[in-house]
Amino acid sequence: MEKTIRSVFIGEVADLPEKLGKTVTIGRKEMAVFKMENGTITAIENRCPHKGGVLAEGILSGEYVFCPMHDWKISVKNGKVQAPDVGCVQTYPVEVKGDQVYVLIRE
Repeated sequence: MEKTIRSVFIGEVADLPEKLGKTVTIGRKEMAVFKMENGTITAIENRCPHKGGVLAEGILSGEYVFCPMHDWKISVKNGKVQAPDVGCVQTYPVEVKGDQVYVLIRE
């Protein structure tokens, strides 16, 4: 069965704080959305693979978020945990149309 992609409106660009995470829930998926210093918006799974820390509450530095529980460093671009730690989180494509931000969900 072929999966479809659904575009879900999550807010206006101006509503996203720079370098801080925002928790967004779409169905059963909870994601952390970040607006980086360069204006790029990313969306990743909102739970650290280590102990389930809420990544939207972490500190964003460059393209990495630091888990607030144990300081694991996770790329908001590809979801990979930086070595020596291992693991990854799901990433979600983001589209910006005008001032509106959409996350693309595969169903």
